Amino acid sequence: MSLSSSASSELVSTKQPHPVSASAEMTDVAEVIRVRGIVQGVGFRPTVYQLARQCHLRGTVCNDGQGVLIQVAGTRAAIEEFIRRLQAEKPPLAKIEAIARQPLSQVTLPDTFIILPSIHNTVHTSISPDAATCPQCLADTLDPYSRWYRYPFTNCTHCGPRLSIIRSIPYDRANTSMASFVLCPECRQNYEDVSDRRFHAQPVACHRCGPRAWLQRADGRPIVADMFSMMDDVDAACTLLQRGEIVAIKGIGGIHLACDATQEAAVQKLRQKKHRYHKPFALMARDLAIVEQYCWVSQLEKNLLESSAAPIVLLQRKEVNPGLPAIAPAVAPDTTTLGFLLPYTPLHHLLLRRMQRPIVLTSGNLSDEPQCIDNQEALTKLGSIADYFLLHNREIVNRVDDSVVKVALGQPQVLRRARGYAPAPLRLPQGFEQAPSILAMGGELKNTFCLIRQGEAILSQHLGDLEHAAAFAAYHNTLELYLHLFEHRPDAIALDLHPEYLSTKLGKDLAAAIAPDAARAVHEIQHHHAHVAACMAENALPIDTTPVLGIALDGLGFGDDGTLWGGEFLLADYRRYQRLARFKPVALIGGVQAIRQPWRNTYAHLIAAFDWADLERQYLSLDLIQFLQKQPRALLDQLLEKHIHAPLASSCGRLFDAVAAAVGLCRESVSYEGQGAIALETAATQFLHTMSDMGHAYPFLIDRTTPDLLSLDPHPLWQNLLQDLHQGLAPGEIAAKFHLGLAEAIAHLVRLLRQHHEFHQVALTGGVFQNQLLLEQVYQRLIQAGLTVLVHRQVPSNDGGLSLGQGAIAAARLLATPS
Repeated sequence: MSLSSSASSELVSTKQPHPVSASAEMTDVAEVIRVRGIVQGVGFRPTVYQLARQCHLRGTVCNDGQGVLIQVAGTRAAIEEFIRRLQAEKPPLAKIEAIARQPLSQVTLPDTFIILPSIHNTVHTSISPDAATCPQCLADTLDPYSRWYRYPFTNCTHCGPRLSIIRSIPYDRANTSMASFVLCPECRQNYEDVSDRRFHAQPVACHRCGPRAWLQRADGRPIVADMFSMMDDVDAACTLLQRGEIVAIKGIGGIHLACDATQEAAVQKLRQKKHRYHKPFALMARDLAIVEQYCWVSQLEKNLLESSAAPIVLLQRKEVNPGLPAIAPAVAPDTTTLGFLLPYTPLHHLLLRRMQRPIVLTSGNLSDEPQCIDNQEALTKLGSIADYFLLHNREIVNRVDDSVVKVALGQPQVLRRARGYAPAPLRLPQGFEQAPSILAMGGELKNTFCLIRQGEAILSQHLGDLEHAAAFAAYHNTLELYLHLFEHRPDAIALDLHPEYLSTKLGKDLAAAIAPDAARAVHEIQHHHAHVAACMAENALPIDTTPVLGIALDGLGFGDDGTLWGGEFLLADYRRYQRLARFKPVALIGGVQAIRQPWRNTYAHLIAAFDWADLERQYLSLDLIQFLQKQPRALLDQLLEKHIHAPLASSCGRLFDAVAAAVGLCRESVSYEGQGAIALETAATQFLHTMSDMGHAYPFLIDRTTPDLLSLDPHPLWQNLLQDLHQGLAPGEIAAKFHLGLAEAIAHLVRLLRQHHEFHQVALTGGVFQNQLLLEQVYQRLIQAGLTVLVHRQVPSNDGGLSLGQGAIAAARLLATPS
C-alpha cells in the first residue's frame, strides 16, 4: 500500500456472516459502518444521506471524533451497493482511508434515513486542507443574478477554508472562526438543506451575514471616493495594482504583498522594503491563458495549477511575444523558471478580473519572519511596505503558506507542503499499523513536525526556519494547536540529533513533561537517516524492508560521530544504518559565515587540494585568485591550522557553493539558502545541449584510505575547473561539466559499493536533490545500472520531510522493542 491519502489506498474491513442464500438476501440486516479519513467538512454526510435514500436504506449518519459513523438497515444487497457507490461517488475533497463494518443488533433505527448532530468524543479523524474555489462557487460569484455576486467569501462543501479557520474537532461552525457570524435565513436554509451543496458547509455566508472585505490606506488617511467610483473595494485594489502600488491582501492562510509583476519599479520597491533582495517572487495570474503567455505549461502542470490544492508551480520560462508586457527582471533574477499560481479564493478571482498581466504575490512579512495573519499585526509590521491594505474580518486561526510544487521525472514533486496539502494524513507502510503515538519535532530549517498515530502520519504545514525568534514562537503555537486539535498525547518524542536545534531542545522539554523517565521517551534521530527513512516511507517500503542505499545530500546535519555531515551514503532500514561513504570533509571557515559567504568554501576546497603559492604561480591572472588574495587569508589560515571556527563537514551543499563562487556566481554573499546552487543549475542548463559525451564531465576521485568508509574527493574537479577558468570557458559550461561529473561520480560510487554490499534500491533524498538537473542525471545512471530508484513526491526532499522520517524511525524501533 502506498503512503497516500488518495482513493487508491482505501481499505474495507468487513466483519459479516458467510455468503447466504438468495432468499436471505431479501431479509433486512443492520450494520454499523465506520469511515475514517478526510470525511468531515467535505460534504460526506449529505452524500451518505443521498446514497442511502437511493439504495432504500434506513438509519443514521453523524460526525464524531473518529470520522463518520453510519448505522444502516436494509437488504444485504442494498448495503453492498451502498458501500460500492460510497467509495465511487465520494465528494471531491473526501479521502477515505478505511471503512470498517460490523453487524448491528438490538438497536432501533428510524424508518427513514436521517443525519444526526455530531458526537464529541476522542479525536481520531482528519482535518481537510483548505481548498481552492470550486467551479460552481466561482460561477455564483460572477453571476449578477446570484446573491453571492462579487462576494469575496463564497464557498461550499467542495471548497473554501478548512485548516486555516478550525479551532477544534469535530469540524463544526462553532469550532471555527466563523462562529461569530450568525447565518441569515437564506444561508441557514442552504446550510440545513441536505440536497444543497452548502449543507453543513461551515464557512457558508453571504453579503448579508458573512465576513466582509475593505480597503484602507497604510497611513490611515481616508481613501478619496472619486478615485474609485463605481467600484467595490476589491475592484479598487485591482486599479491600485495597475497603477504600480503595493497592496497587502488578506487571503485564506495569511496576508500577502502584491504588486504588478510587469512594473520593474514596483517590484524593486517591494524588494527593498521587504528586505528580500534576490529570492524569486511567486506570481499569480487571472487564468491559465495568461500563465501560458510567459511559461511552457504541460498537461500535468496544468492539472496542478487547477487542482483544489492550487499550489505555486515552478514552470520553465519562454520567450514573450513582443506585444506583451515582460515580467520585470527583479521578479526572479538569474533563473530560468517562474513560480505561478492561479486564484484560489473568490477574493483573488475578483481582484484579478480586470488584470491582464500577472501580479507578484509574496508572503506578507519582513524577510524570514512568519507571514502575518492578524489585521493589526499586518498594519504594524507591513505599514512601511504596503501602500494599501485589502483586509477582511474572518480570523485566520492557523497560518498556512502557499505550497510549492514542480514536475520532475514526469511526476509532481512537492518542495513546500502547506496550503492545499496539509494536514491531510499520509498512510504509513505495512507494519506500522500498531505504532504508538509519537511526536516528531523536525529540524531547524524549513521545519515541519509530525504526529504518528494509528498507522498514519499527520505532517504539519511548512513552518519555516526556527532560528528566527518569531518563527520559533509560531512553531510552538502551531504545535500546541495540533496537539489540541487531534487530542494527541505522545508516548514518545523523536527529534534531531543536533543538540542546539531549538526543536530538539523543545522536544526534550516536552518529553520531561510526559514521562517520569524523560530519557526513555526521547528518540534522537540522526539527520540523514531521517531523510532516508522519509523517502522509504513515502515509497511504501514495509517496516521489515531489506536495507536500501540512501544517498542524502544537503547542507549540514549533525553526525553520530559529533561532526557535520552533508554528503552521505547510508545502508539503511527504518531501525538502523551503516555509513558506507561520504563526500570528503572540508572545513567550514568561520562556521555559519561559510554558509553566508560562498567564497569561504571555495578557499577551503582550494587550500585542501593545493598549496597557495602554487595557485598564485599558475593562476594569478584569474579573477578568482585575485579576489581571494584580498581576503584576510592570514586569519583564515590561522583558523584552519588551529581548528577554530572551522569544523570539517562532508557537505555536498557547500561544494555547490564553492563551485558557484569559483565561476563568479554569488561569490561574495548569498541572501537566501541555496542561492548559489540555483544559480549554478540555471547556468548549467543553458549549456548542456552542447555536451555530446561524458568526456566533458569533471572527474572525481574515490578515496579508499579507510576501507569501511569511502570518500568522494573533488580534488581532480578543482584541477580541471581552474584550467577551464584559465582558458576562459563560460561559467555555464563549467557548471554543466560540474553537474555531469558529480552525477557520474555518485553513480560510480554506488556501483562500487554494490560490489561489497547487498542492496537493490537507492533512495535519493536531501535538499540538494531539489536540483532537477542533478536528480535526473543521477536517476538515469542508477536505472541503467539495474537499480530501483526511490525519490520524493508528496513530501519535500529538503528538511520539510525530516519529521516524517524521524517519526517512522522512532515507531519502527518502538515496535521492535518487547513491551
